[in-house]
Amino acid sequence: MSRLSYKRVLSIAGSDSGGGAGIQADIKAISACGGYAATVITAVTIQNTVGVKGVHVIPAEVVEAQIEAVLEDIGADAVKLGMLPNAEIIEAVARQLIRFQVRNIVLDPVMISTSGHRLIDLSAVEAIRERLFPLATLITPNLPEAEYITGIKITSEEDFAKVAAAFQNQNYSGSILLKAGHLNASSLTDYLYTGKEVYSYRYDRIDTPNTHGTGCTLSSSIATFLAAGHPLPDAVDWAEKYIHKAILCGKEYEIGHGHGPVDHFYRFRRAFEG
Repeated sequence: MSRLSYKRVLSIAGSDSGGGAGIQADIKAISACGGYAATVITAVTIQNTVGVKGVHVIPAEVVEAQIEAVLEDIGADAVKLGMLPNAEIIEAVARQLIRFQVRNIVLDPVMISTSGHRLIDLSAVEAIRERLFPLATLITPNLPEAEYITGIKITSEEDFAKVAAAFQNQNYSGSILLKAGHLNASSLTDYLYTGKEVYSYRYDRIDTPNTHGTGCTLSSSIATFLAAGHPLPDAVDWAEKYIHKAILCGKEYEIGHGHGPVDHFYRFRRAFEG
């Protein structure tokens, strides 16, 4: 009798003690979308729904050992990369991804916070460009990060095409998903640029403060659908549908005193609550 196989997704990212973003959001999203979540923690953040109070960076050799332990035993059908706080960690990550010939790498370049603050040092930004861009299947920056990487000011969706073209001059030949969430509009469209085709995913803005961890959730769910064998445009489409339903179902919940998370397990909650 043949044995079943999990669709394995490895998240390499920071931990969020508040549970809404980072590794915690990744585990929830990967699980909700049908994958098996393994993790490598790059940093421990002291945070809640109100904000980040501190960050403890994990030594690069410990990060590298975690990656090796997971990949030499469990393996991975896809990898999601999140918070990578310094160049030493980025080098360690790149080294192991190359060593184990990992495919389906989704890079969420956690560089700039929603409020516009840079979260990693300049050497880390350059290391991401040089070492991880060439390995990534898909990059999913928020608009402040896309502006920072390309130097192009983004004021509307009309700027997206030139931003995507600029990424091609940043040592990157993969695909990029540009997300419109930071734009001031009632109806928004995310665009996937593959270098050959452009795909659009349109949705209505949802009025809610519960948007903490949306970027982490989207990128890890895309990785999960890639791990399941879906072509990239379809994987993004499934992930977009998932995140927006999770935002919609989570809008009425209240947890903490700041920006709450999305409802990662809305499908199960509805089933059990009738």
